[in-house]
Amino acid sequence: MEDCAIVNLYWSRDPEAIRRTGEKYGGYCRAIARNILADYRDAEECVNDTWLNAWNSMPKDRPSLLAPYLGKITRNLALSRWRAGHAEKRGGGELPLVLDELTECVSPGGVLQSLEAAELEEAVNRFLGALPERERSVFLRRYWFAEPMADIAKRYGMREVTVRTSLFRSREKLRRYLEKEALL
Repeated sequence: MEDCAIVNLYWSRDPEAIRRTGEKYGGYCRAIARNILADYRDAEECVNDTWLNAWNSMPKDRPSLLAPYLGKITRNLALSRWRAGHAEKRGGGELPLVLDELTECVSPGGVLQSLEAAELEEAVNRFLGALPERERSVFLRRYWFAEPMADIAKRYGMREVTVRTSLFRSREKLRRYLEKEALL
């Protein structure tokens, strides 16, 4: 079923929308949640919460692309759940590793407290737009989807060490770019 038809089901408040969304995007959203959360049950709950949030948000939103819309909801819910678990000394998954890697170029104590999130987001989007497609895809797979390096390597037919090197270089480029933009 096409995205516009699924969105129309949401708008007409047809419960079939949730079933169709689960069929088409369940695996995608589960992968995002599992990459961030260590617990399979937490990831499943997060995906179910994604469907509920989509149901509740559709009357005011009408996304033209459903996958990124659902992916963003899932990612935000998974990050919130991870933070709650992490505060209780639980958690796991790829997120701690991803956050450690990114602190090399974006210091949470500096940039994130002194700048508005929108300004930083715009700068990162400009940076990503200037990267070659494969480098950008590897970067996003790791830092947006929190995908393990081994999975990224397999997806792109690369060695894991090549992925690690590419990510290191991209982080360095990002750090230099943010310094040049006076955001770091």
